[in-house]
Amino acid sequence: MTSQPSRRSLLARAVRTTAVLGAALTVGLASAQSAKPVRILVGFPPGGGSDAIARLLAEKLKDELHMPVVVENRPGAGGQIAAQALKAAPADGHTLFLSHDHTISILPQVVKNPGYDPVHDFVSVGGFATFVNAFAVSGGTPARSFTDYVAWVKAQGKGKGAVGIPAPASTPEFLVKLVGEKYQIDLVSAPYRGSAPMMADMLGNQIAAGVGSVQDFIENHKAGKVHVVAVLGTRRQAAMPDVPTFDELGLKGFEDLPYYGIYAPTGTPQKFITDFSNALAKVVAQPDVREHLTAMGLTVGYMSPQQLATREKAYTEAWTRIIKTSGFVAQ
Repeated sequence: MTSQPSRRSLLARAVRTTAVLGAALTVGLASAQSAKPVRILVGFPPGGGSDAIARLLAEKLKDELHMPVVVENRPGAGGQIAAQALKAAPADGHTLFLSHDHTISILPQVVKNPGYDPVHDFVSVGGFATFVNAFAVSGGTPARSFTDYVAWVKAQGKGKGAVGIPAPASTPEFLVKLVGEKYQIDLVSAPYRGSAPMMADMLGNQIAAGVGSVQDFIENHKAGKVHVVAVLGTRRQAAMPDVPTFDELGLKGFEDLPYYGIYAPTGTPQKFITDFSNALAKVVAQPDVREHLTAMGLTVGYMSPQQLATREKAYTEAWTRIIKTSGFVAQ
């Protein structure tokens, strides 16, 4: 007859099992806590459109990747500082760069020595949206339409006006130049270190107008604190259907839509690129994420690494023509 375990032996076995499980749990927690986070670099200050987008995606991506994902702001020079930081980062799958078209497609053409080459130094991870830039006026002006704004500027001394832009030598700066030429008003671009400080000055009526992405203006536009009077592209925006396009107003040449993408240093393991891109696709497909980004003025849609690279190439070529035609000389 098999003897039954004594109460003492059962208790000892339970203690040993608990100790083993506790040790395993401790190791697991230590591993999770020591997991190296994925950094998403953003080239603009906290509070701007790019920063808000990055933080929304980071919060969702950590759940898909099962690892920490943090946003690190490296503002300055239109994203140039963040781009240089990406180039210098180890290609170990733990540093990414969330950027729109300016830093990737335009800045390398307008700065003699940007300190990075997107084609050779970066690899596309995935895209998630396109967007349009907008022309807005502050609440301190009487203008409520683009025609009003032009008339108001002409009524000022010698028809001069300053227009805020988030970064020098950017799409907004070229837009300001072309608007001034077409409507025969003397507009001067006033560069800021990102959209957040520009918006602060517009809200304080320190500057009468500004050009930036729709997501930079949309909340204050809805609140009536600033007034978006025109958008780029060929279609009106769902978030502000009453605002005309510059195409409708007769200003051509801005039909190609800017984009948002995520990049990694060249040499990053392909497995990480694939895993992160797949996670991005799942996040972008979530209804609440799509709703949030759409409300910010973005046209949401996942782009594979190859699709993002193709869009980047086409957009860069389009802006090469615009910059050359404008006579702009790299600084």
